[in-house]
Amino acid sequence: MLKKLKCICIGIYLALSAHAQDKLTDFVNPFIGTTTLWDSVDLGYKPTRRAWGAETYPGASLPNSMVQVTPVTMWKSGSGYQYEDTVIYAFVHTSKGHWNLCYVPLIAVSGDVNPKAYYSGFKHSNESARPGYYQVYLEKYGINAEVTSTLRCAFHKYTYRSGDKKKLLADLSRSNEDVKDWEIEKLNEYAFGGFQKTGNTFYFYAVTNYQIDNIEFVKDGNQGVSIVNFEDSGNNSAPLEMKVGFSYVSLENAKMNLEAEMLSKSFEQVQNEADAVWEQLLSKVQVQGGTRDEKETFYSALYKSFLWPILLSDVNGAFKNAKGEIVNEGFRYYSDPSFWDDYRNKLVLLGMLAPDVTLDVIKSIIDRGVLRGYMPTFFHGDHASVFIAGSYLRGLRDFNVQKAYEVLLNNAFVPGRGGRPHLQEYMDRGWISEMDVPHPRLETVAKAAVTKTQEYAYDDYAIALLAKELGDEKNYQILMQRSHNYKNLFDPTTQLMRGRLANGDWIIPFNPEQPYFEYMYREANGWQSTFFAPHDPQGFIALYPDKQAFERKLDSLFTIPWKGYEAHNFTTFIGQYCHGNQPGHSSPYFYYFIGKQEKAQRIINLILTKYYRMGPERLAYAGMDDAGEMSSWYVLNAIGLYTYSPADPEYLITVPLFNKVVFDLQGSKFTIVKKGKGEKIIGLTYGNRKVDGYTILHSQLQQGKTLVIQTE
Repeated sequence: MLKKLKCICIGIYLALSAHAQDKLTDFVNPFIGTTTLWDSVDLGYKPTRRAWGAETYPGASLPNSMVQVTPVTMWKSGSGYQYEDTVIYAFVHTSKGHWNLCYVPLIAVSGDVNPKAYYSGFKHSNESARPGYYQVYLEKYGINAEVTSTLRCAFHKYTYRSGDKKKLLADLSRSNEDVKDWEIEKLNEYAFGGFQKTGNTFYFYAVTNYQIDNIEFVKDGNQGVSIVNFEDSGNNSAPLEMKVGFSYVSLENAKMNLEAEMLSKSFEQVQNEADAVWEQLLSKVQVQGGTRDEKETFYSALYKSFLWPILLSDVNGAFKNAKGEIVNEGFRYYSDPSFWDDYRNKLVLLGMLAPDVTLDVIKSIIDRGVLRGYMPTFFHGDHASVFIAGSYLRGLRDFNVQKAYEVLLNNAFVPGRGGRPHLQEYMDRGWISEMDVPHPRLETVAKAAVTKTQEYAYDDYAIALLAKELGDEKNYQILMQRSHNYKNLFDPTTQLMRGRLANGDWIIPFNPEQPYFEYMYREANGWQSTFFAPHDPQGFIALYPDKQAFERKLDSLFTIPWKGYEAHNFTTFIGQYCHGNQPGHSSPYFYYFIGKQEKAQRIINLILTKYYRMGPERLAYAGMDDAGEMSSWYVLNAIGLYTYSPADPEYLITVPLFNKVVFDLQGSKFTIVKKGKGEKIIGLTYGNRKVDGYTILHSQLQQGKTLVIQTE
């Protein structure tokens, strides 16, 4: 009997161990994307300064949450964290990866504090992270720091050396944005709070497990920090714990958020709940086959795809709208997506896996659009149009589409501040002229006229799709005609997209290999910008003498060597193609439309295997993650689908990295099975029926059948 009981116990132990090993959060490495490339072979040029890394952060967060509690190793640097740095200043509570945010810096300290040098050294050997948790040992103070979070709150836990007096430091004069005002005060024996004002005002309410003595301001020259002192804290060995609630509305709401989400919970409970939330999201995409390394890259990328946009409303639904009014509209209020970056893929992935969040993001931008008269824009283009149209056509319809459409029409037809720059010229000419700059340089600030024309044409197409769906035939016809405007900047002599002066002449001199930040092209050169017409690939190909001529030109994109131009956001090249920045990310798929799918896959495979785990630590991306766009590119191609034209409710089928994928699409699970090990797709079936071409509709995937991809 004892022997039998022992066998049962061993069996249970092994089963539990196997289950524990199957946790998908174990595959997530939050440090991926935090390093910088320095090798000239990797970068494509010899660096004279730090290139932009992926600019991701390793700290604790939940999917699309208000709070991202993460260490700062350098102010005014991307997410605030750079893997090559050796000191930590504080833990901030907001981060994106775009040189902004990093609000409310707080950290534990001990002993005498120098306001100019309170930062602590650390080593990566004493640092760890997983979804919803981050830990580091602060060498200067002998403190082991741990943080975790809920949607609107952060939990700090600091374990001191025996006998050390415990203190908290707040450096509220700093963030990655200019701080206009701040305040911190003791609220009761165990609580303090205040705010930090940049463009927004971010309120915080903190409760500690040690009794607060006072809060003093320590200054050295023009640098000062606030120190929260505790009574008799050196005589107690229990870790210092701090629970902090946040709000963009008020201090009272910050307290309310804390009481609702965290106040009654232990650190371990909050950490475990965060892990469970991430596990639930990640488990919506189950992959089989592939190496552990590939699964690590995949689930880390999936994790990073869901960190932005962020929540801005409180537990009671209150938020500050675009006019600064405190309102409650009955939905969760989110920040704007990074439209220029992630309209390509991330926002589609968001809709596939988190439709409830996606609908509230749409309601949020409609709310801002109605108040401002225009839908939000970001950088270039007007890609709220693509997001809303694509989401609606994929079946996400629980929002006021008529109201959204009315505002989108303003973006498309009404010139004005807040809408499309140079819209009147675009409507009058059918293209936007570039400024006459005698000696343009990388940093030249001009109109980025080629990029704007191309992207406005695609945005017109997206709104046209919505117009047709809503029965507006007149605007459908106008916008569909305008969607061909990109052709007006195609130069047949160079067979590239090229800027034109106001008189119609082509820009001279013209070097399509020279990159620019804002002259003719936005963060690209002529080669990288040319192959963009996701709504009209056959129409674009028809601009060339024949398909063979087009193929030769497309081949040149991937074979003409990069000439060593240095720009900190142009990194990693396949010929002229730059995977380290977004503008050319759809270019490889053009091969599909000339019957050369395998050539596209060859490039896709190279990118999947080489450009997401780079550098000596294998923690670097090819370039900026840009709020999850780079990560989403990986996720979608790794499972065998890509959003080539995100406004259309369909996907290009690629060869998956994994042998089998089970995808939970809003409760309906479809499966993708790869057969063969080649790059060329020789057969496609869905639900045992042949798939013609290389596309599959979103509505087909919702049927929950099996897509079989046969390769050789």
